[in-house]
Amino acid sequence: MEEKPKQEQPNNPLHGIKLADMLEFLVDKYGWKELSLQININCFKSNQTIKSSLNFLRKTPWAREKVEHLYLKSIPK
Repeated sequence: MEEKPKQEQPNNPLHGIKLADMLEFLVDKYGWKELSLQININCFKSNQTIKSSLNFLRKTPWAREKVEHLYLKSIPK
């Protein structure tokens, strides 16, 4: 079976960045407490683990969008 080449997405700043990498970057930068103040979701307030947060974010598009937005605001240009 032949693999399809990955499509380039030059206008998508999140292309190729994993959700786990975004979350780890934000936790390193802000810590769980500040992150829960920036994005008001329970997985950042209690049971604060990357794994539990990823499970929630993968199932909840609105929360994932908030994480992606904060990530884009937080990375150096």
